[in-house]
Amino acid sequence: MPGQQNGDDSDERPLPRFSRPGRAWWLGALVVIVAAVVTALTRRAEFVNASRLIARVDVARLAVAIGFEAASLVGLAAMERWLLRAGQAAARLRLMVALTVAANAVAGVLPGGAAFSSAWYYRQLRRRGVAQVLAAAVLVVAGALSVISLFTLLLAGAVAAGSSGPGASLRPVMLALAGLLLVGTALMAGSSRFRPARRAAWRLWRRIGVRSRHAWSVEDALARLVRQARSVEPGVRPWLQPYGLALLNWLCDAACLAACLWALGIGVPWRGLLVAYALTQVGGSLRLTPGSLGIVEASLTALLVLYGLRGEQAIAATLLYRILSYWALQPIGWACWFGLTLRGARPWMGNTP
Repeated sequence: MPGQQNGDDSDERPLPRFSRPGRAWWLGALVVIVAAVVTALTRRAEFVNASRLIARVDVARLAVAIGFEAASLVGLAAMERWLLRAGQAAARLRLMVALTVAANAVAGVLPGGAAFSSAWYYRQLRRRGVAQVLAAAVLVVAGALSVISLFTLLLAGAVAAGSSGPGASLRPVMLALAGLLLVGTALMAGSSRFRPARRAAWRLWRRIGVRSRHAWSVEDALARLVRQARSVEPGVRPWLQPYGLALLNWLCDAACLAACLWALGIGVPWRGLLVAYALTQVGGSLRLTPGSLGIVEASLTALLVLYGLRGEQAIAATLLYRILSYWALQPIGWACWFGLTLRGARPWMGNTP
């Protein structure tokens, strides 16, 4: 039967219930919104000058920024597609892009949108025949790869920034963390070649999982995905491809920011661009407001000013970047969401040969 996955789903467990945002979340969102309004009123002259810069944007260069943002989304969708294929589920890239854009739209509007987005994405995979354990594992591994690749970008930015800006204080900490990560990865890769080491790691993994039913479910999903992936492409080297795609997602999005500065005729602060971008994404990932509205704008503007831009230049670049990476994608994403949600599931996923 098309779309039926390997493995027994007779004991399928639903995704954990996601809690709705509490009073603390709403209070924090209100504080952020009020602060954003006050800032806009007190710096009205800079906003007026920023709007004039945006009105004179170079359209041809703006098209380059749009292209980078599109490439960012394709990279993310391609990474998730690779994980599905590693779990022996075929998926078309075109529809994976539609799923990615729709999930980002949900995450960027609703309170607690990241949880709703993950649940919706999971259900869409299940509707199209992806096994429960594989669908859950793809969500977990994709999130982990995104975090690791963003950390890589932040490390590169801290090194490139040198002794200037906020990246200077981050560099020793980032280098130490990177060293620990590299040592840990090397140890895991080396020990995985020896059966006793693999057995010991597996026993430790299971001991951690028995303390939590949810942790056990995640462990089971990840273990099955790794086993399936090893049967298709053994070794550690093939996993560099999804990591590279996750890194490409962030790099293209950062390139969109650089292209926005270029389109506005503003000199790009190359030494501080990556660290400013990565720190903004770390803050935005907290989701204190829907779509991190106000958080991303304030942090990116402040960091660009710290790296040499004037206030109106930083505001213009930030607003143009957010128009391309957030606002313009909302109607497209919700159109994909309605189309995928209302349309009946079709066998566009299935077992790979």
